[in-house]
Amino acid sequence: MEYTSDSAAVNSGERGFVVDLGSLYTHLARLCDHRDRRGIRYALVTVLVYVILAKLVGQKHVRGIAEWIEHRKEALAEALGLRKARAPHPSTYSRILGHVVDIEQFERVVSEFFAHQPRAGQSVVIAVDGKTVRGTIAAGQTQGLHLLAAYLPQEGWVLAQVEVEGKENEIKAAPRLLKCLDLRDKVVTADALLAQRALSLQIVEAGGDYVWVIKDNQPQLRQDIELLFQPEQCPKGFSPALKDFRTASTVEKGHGRLEQRHITVSTELKDYLDWPYAQQVFKLARDFERLQDGKITHTLVYGVTSLKAQEAGPQRLLRLIRSHWGIENGLHYRRDETLGEDRCRLRTGHAARAMVIINNLVLGLLLRQGVNNVPAAQRRFDAHPEEALSLILTCPT
Repeated sequence: MEYTSDSAAVNSGERGFVVDLGSLYTHLARLCDHRDRRGIRYALVTVLVYVILAKLVGQKHVRGIAEWIEHRKEALAEALGLRKARAPHPSTYSRILGHVVDIEQFERVVSEFFAHQPRAGQSVVIAVDGKTVRGTIAAGQTQGLHLLAAYLPQEGWVLAQVEVEGKENEIKAAPRLLKCLDLRDKVVTADALLAQRALSLQIVEAGGDYVWVIKDNQPQLRQDIELLFQPEQCPKGFSPALKDFRTASTVEKGHGRLEQRHITVSTELKDYLDWPYAQQVFKLARDFERLQDGKITHTLVYGVTSLKAQEAGPQRLLRLIRSHWGIENGLHYRRDETLGEDRCRLRTGHAARAMVIINNLVLGLLLRQGVNNVPAAQRRFDAHPEEALSLILTCPT
């Protein structure tokens, strides 16, 4: 435990308050604040704690955050050792997030906080995917803030993310993102867009492996894999050649549908494919039956991986492919639907990106606590805000 006052000594009381070393608060207190000390009413760390706390209890927009804090300013002042009980105006939050927060340092500090938690980073899969924050798309424009994230689906936190700049796409941004990560003994998954030769080389030569779904952006590779798995046409009296096909299947029921997955895996193309470090290829068939009316949807995809057969058999490949969707369901969907990210209209400086970092942080805090139902957890925290504050001031176990 550490006895501390506010990080910038702004509005801090004489007695300070007690906070755990290694807590989120102590990490946030390291952020640089380049404002002139004269005239500052709210320390940077205090404003960030207010926003994170309000997000934890379910507030989605800046005005809601400001009003929630206003109604609880006396209790928060006591809990945070502040001399005066006062709450920022909504425009203050926007201004500080947009112009005071050092975005790159904020990203690093949040990542370092999670990296120092017990058992952090032990999972294998790194899911890479991009998302546009639709609320940042100005009227008459087609582009807004687009971020490419590296996410640990089994742990629920973002390792790193980079902005996809206006004149580039995810293919060009991905090498920058992966260069920031330790890929040793990790398996990188992504959608078909990022199935690129250069990225495959980068991952394996950094000590990792990849699992790619292959679509029409790599037509020759897709054709070669698809041809392998097509039924062989044999003359009458002849049998098909023996192949090393290995298979696995899963059947799951939930969310009003029955889902069946069947994967077929082969090593026969590893010395034939013109693809860096390719070891196995696969065909994945997925059938989704909607239980309400029996409607069936069938999809078929092909893929390639640098994992050897002894490292990943069909069952493991099924799990690896399935885990990639954790970045869609566990991160991006929750940021949109639960945290209201796409309906947020923050456009002051880099405030929108700062709020994305906070949304990632909030989900990481909750998911590492074993929370599966985020809205239910928010409702509980709204009734017991001291529990939410504890996540910020104490070290996770």
